[in-house]
Amino acid sequence: QVQVVESGGGLVQAGGSLRLSCAASGRILSLNTMGWYRQAPGKQRELVAASRSGRITNYADSVKGRFTISRDNVKNTVYLQMNSLKPEDTAVYYCYVGVGSRDYWGQGTQVTISS
Repeated sequence: QVQVVESGGGLVQAGGSLRLSCAASGRILSLNTMGWYRQAPGKQRELVAASRSGRITNYADSVKGRFTISRDNVKNTVYLQMNSLKPEDTAVYYCYVGVGSRDYWGQGTQVTISS
């Protein structure tokens, strides 16, 4: 089994920054994609950023230039640096990791941006 634990959410004012962390542990032979989704109230879950095999990154258009995904393959950890935060970034942020043919999800961390 693989466990995924996020941390770093919280409440910040618009224009501020937060850094989310996500650590995977357990039976991990190799990590494939690591990334972040988010879900705002009343909306569908959407991809925020993904790091594929540590080389290719993808970002939602709404966060390009403001968010940066990075990963530490030794620590099996992925980070999401979020700058210039906007109220519309308010959501529960979920981390996922791909191990073999399966995806594992964290429990989510709340990010709230006040205007």
